[in-house]
Amino acid sequence: MSLFVPDPVDSSPPSVAPLRSVVSRFLPLGMRCRPHVAFLLLLWLTTVTLADAQDLIPGAYIPAPVGINVITTTVTFNKGDIAFDTASPIDDANATIGVGSVAFNRTLNIAGRYASLGIGLPYLHGHLTGSVLGNREERTRSGQGDLLGRIAINLYGAPAMARQEFAGYRGTTNLGISLVVTAPVGQYVPTQYINVGSNRWLFRPEVGFTRRRERWTFEGDLATSFFTDNTNYVGTVRHQAPIVAVQGHLIYTFRPALWIAGDGNYWKGGRVTTNGNDALLEQRNSRAGITLAVPIRRQQVRVAYSFGARTTIGGDFHSLGVSYSYAWAAR
Repeated sequence: MSLFVPDPVDSSPPSVAPLRSVVSRFLPLGMRCRPHVAFLLLLWLTTVTLADAQDLIPGAYIPAPVGINVITTTVTFNKGDIAFDTASPIDDANATIGVGSVAFNRTLNIAGRYASLGIGLPYLHGHLTGSVLGNREERTRSGQGDLLGRIAINLYGAPAMARQEFAGYRGTTNLGISLVVTAPVGQYVPTQYINVGSNRWLFRPEVGFTRRRERWTFEGDLATSFFTDNTNYVGTVRHQAPIVAVQGHLIYTFRPALWIAGDGNYWKGGRVTTNGNDALLEQRNSRAGITLAVPIRRQQVRVAYSFGARTTIGGDFHSLGVSYSYAWAAR
């Protein structure tokens, strides 16, 4: 759930977008500029990515009782610099991106195993600025993002348990799998290089492992994101290679639902091909952060902070997020 801004590309035409003299007519009112400046501005704007691979989500494979509904609202603020090739004439680039989302999740019993099913919809507002050959340029986008769904099931460890059974559960090891699907329902304008929606499907299978010892829990996740083609990207077809991502979390539990986690991840891939022309660069980035969860009866508040530990191409963002969850038992 992030502002869709294409990945870094080779500037040799034709590239991820046909950045020719006609490019200036796609700029919004108030952003008309000389053709070469418009070309460089749009090239810079294609270097920012807030990919799903950046997500740091501790506790995704820790079991819970079945028959529980949870609704969550989240607000995340992202701000930072843009990393691009040193040969680029663009410098002093940065972005501010705000995300608000609402999600619903339900815990299930699937063939005697603990499982969960969730759906979420974000709204995004992003503002990007940068100096192009000494000229300060900027662009803003707002709108509904793509719809996200997730289904997960525990394969080893905790079975499906009612609340009474779960209260006495003392398992130590769990292994689960999940599938995230992103549907292209977000705001998308085919003649714009920057959009809130991505105009393509995303499928991300993942395997997750948790190991608990007294108050400590280690969680590790391995995922690969697959993308369908965007067949209407400013008159071209845009293909993106898969992204492989790994993340780890070390969680300390003070008492049930009150915990703190250290988070980290790394992802690689996502090279872009447009009309048969491959980009020169791919993502090789990582993030680190911390998450605190505080329970309030049937409610929970989470506060998360993360930063770019390593950024080769894309956004080197500081991110601060706050979420509020309310849970109730299904009848």
